[in-house]
Amino acid sequence: MIFDLDGVLCHTDKYHYMAWKQIADKLGVYFDELINNRLRGVSRMDSLDIILENYAGPPLSDEEKAILAAEKNEAYRSFLMQMSPKDLGPNVICTLDRLRKGGLRLAIGSSSKNAPLILDRLGLRECFDAVSDGNNIQYSKPHPQVFLMAAEYLGLKPRECLVVEDAKAGIRAAAAAGMDSAAMGDAAGFELATYSIKDIEELPGLVGV
Repeated sequence: MIFDLDGVLCHTDKYHYMAWKQIADKLGVYFDELINNRLRGVSRMDSLDIILENYAGPPLSDEEKAILAAEKNEAYRSFLMQMSPKDLGPNVICTLDRLRKGGLRLAIGSSSKNAPLILDRLGLRECFDAVSDGNNIQYSKPHPQVFLMAAEYLGLKPRECLVVEDAKAGIRAAAAAGMDSAAMGDAAGFELATYSIKDIEELPGLVGV
């Protein structure tokens, strides 16, 4: 079972919003939570391009964009240091324990380069057999690379994996990888999802453990 991180096991949207808001304010660009929602599951540079849709200043070079993205990440990481296991979603630990005891191999499939830091802050590192994240992929969701790499790390074929996602981009990536998916949150009911769930505590029953 391959889990997206943000929005499934924890919620860091507020930290992303705070960090991107600093960049938007610096550029004089309007930015609100609706725009922030468009950034979910999207790479850092692609997120910056979305924010720049409302930018009316002089054209920015690739180098200037890279500096802005780095500034955002530095601010975001400083906010992440406030995280602790209390920021975990309800039923996360008991659900992961039940899945592991049921014989499932578990992995993280996240586009974020900060996934290792988040896992450490949440005390979840030992819960997973593999981590595929923004540090080892070239393409972000909806490209399937992050999930295909996770399956490879687990020593499993794509058809043997179930992806747990809350973003439509992630469900598209799972479908492109040839994997079943369990959609929750904003992605629940999405036509490409194999299953829809309200909470991760439904997962053990879904896979019969």
